[in-house]
Amino acid sequence: MEPFALLLVLIPVLSPLLTLAWLWQVKEWRLDRIQEHFRSQGFFRQLFGRSRPIMIGIYLSVLLVLLLLSNRDNAERVSSWAGFWILGILIALAGISVIQLLSGRQRMPKWTAKAISMVGVSVLLTLFLAWVFFINPLTTPLLPLISLLVPLILLGAWLLLVPLDTVLKQRILTQAMALRSQYTITAIGVTGSVGKTTTKEVLAHMLSAQKPLVTPEYVNTEMGIAQWLLRELPKHSVQKPLLLIAEMGAYRKGEIAILARIVQPSLGIVTFVGTQHLALFGSQQNLMEAKAELLQALPKSGHAFINTDCDLCKSMTQFCACPITTVSAHGKADMSATNIHETSEGFSFTAMNTAFNIPLHGTHNVTNVLLAIAAAKTLGMSATDIQKTVESFKGPNATFSVRTERGIRIVDDTHNASVTSLMAAIAWAKTQPEKQKILIATGVIELGPIEKVIHKELGEKAKDVFHEAVILHPTYAPAFQLGFGKSLASLMELRPLAAGTLLVCVGRMPSYVITDILPSDHTKVPATRS
Repeated sequence: MEPFALLLVLIPVLSPLLTLAWLWQVKEWRLDRIQEHFRSQGFFRQLFGRSRPIMIGIYLSVLLVLLLLSNRDNAERVSSWAGFWILGILIALAGISVIQLLSGRQRMPKWTAKAISMVGVSVLLTLFLAWVFFINPLTTPLLPLISLLVPLILLGAWLLLVPLDTVLKQRILTQAMALRSQYTITAIGVTGSVGKTTTKEVLAHMLSAQKPLVTPEYVNTEMGIAQWLLRELPKHSVQKPLLLIAEMGAYRKGEIAILARIVQPSLGIVTFVGTQHLALFGSQQNLMEAKAELLQALPKSGHAFINTDCDLCKSMTQFCACPITTVSAHGKADMSATNIHETSEGFSFTAMNTAFNIPLHGTHNVTNVLLAIAAAKTLGMSATDIQKTVESFKGPNATFSVRTERGIRIVDDTHNASVTSLMAAIAWAKTQPEKQKILIATGVIELGPIEKVIHKELGEKAKDVFHEAVILHPTYAPAFQLGFGKSLASLMELRPLAAGTLLVCVGRMPSYVITDILPSDHTKVPATRS
């Protein structure tokens, strides 16, 4: 098979291959998460896009006509036409791929060893398929169809790599556990459906004088934390006691138990148990039991911190053999917040007879801060020291952060999306003074059979708060619109926003989604859509 022919087959595959590799990576190379994504988002468009199936359909139709017109007298001429038609469609498909690759908006995976392996094996499988199709005259006309086989090719690469991946993963986990056991570490595990990152970062700031090791952004799985420990621990002496704060996430029961064996926490924090990834867990009971694995792993000499404003968190006490400190923003607990007030800089409350001013927006974060305060107090900090330290806290990027840009006040909660975070954003926006309020949300993924009910409820909550709403994932838009009670806007209709607008953005989205709708000159106020 000539190099030119190989390129004509390979180039059309590159754009969809990179896009699907990016998606697999976002879903952490997990087949269960990929399956749930396609179940909720729709298989066909997600797998094949729009233009390629249309072009392949036209191609097959013309090929069928040529086949029907073929007879002994004109067989050679029809065969020549078919050859040109095959060449033409391959060039057209390659053109689409090249345009997408050069557009600047091509989804690209981060080039980790796993991503390179997946894409590399997929390319080899593509070339092998092209060779198999090419050497047989009966299958040569099927060469353009390879661009529609990318999902199967990528799945094939994943299956081929599973044995090696399993061996390497177990090796890394074993090495991380062994290395961790060599150190004297006070380890704090933080888990929950929402609020993990905020609680981890607030606590790390409070304890900054002790220079804690803190898991980086988006690192909360067993492989992520194991690899992080293998990189970080060798930088420190085994004779020096260390403080470590680890965010712990999970999609299935048993995964936090593995994390606990790696980290070996003596303190555990549970922020909240909601509906995040419910489709993967199967039920809230399973979700609660998965988060409780952190508490089960704590030694009797350890300490647990639980948000009792959440009923499912309350029920976790049965799993805990060590002392427990409960916190609440709305009721009785070992540590309760009173006099809660939203301020222009964040919020304030009183706890332990001390007034705390927190430069963090959204009073839904009060319990997260209380959990951090309770843990810091247990580790020896006084209320006064905590009070002084927390005043200089700067919230994590894209986690309910508020900024003003080109005359638009933006609430950036694009770190992730959950029902709880979206409800909190709606409630917070309701209290704000802007007359024009716009919501842009991705929708909440992995809710399973309750997704339509939940998105309708979210629409109902938003309808009296926001003038306009955009739901980026079309799967969730109809149910949200039903609750919202009016047509949803498109990003094009919002462009540019009027100065003085409150823009609330929830869920992971490209940065250009926000920047493209901001006014270029906020002194010029465009008319708003009625």
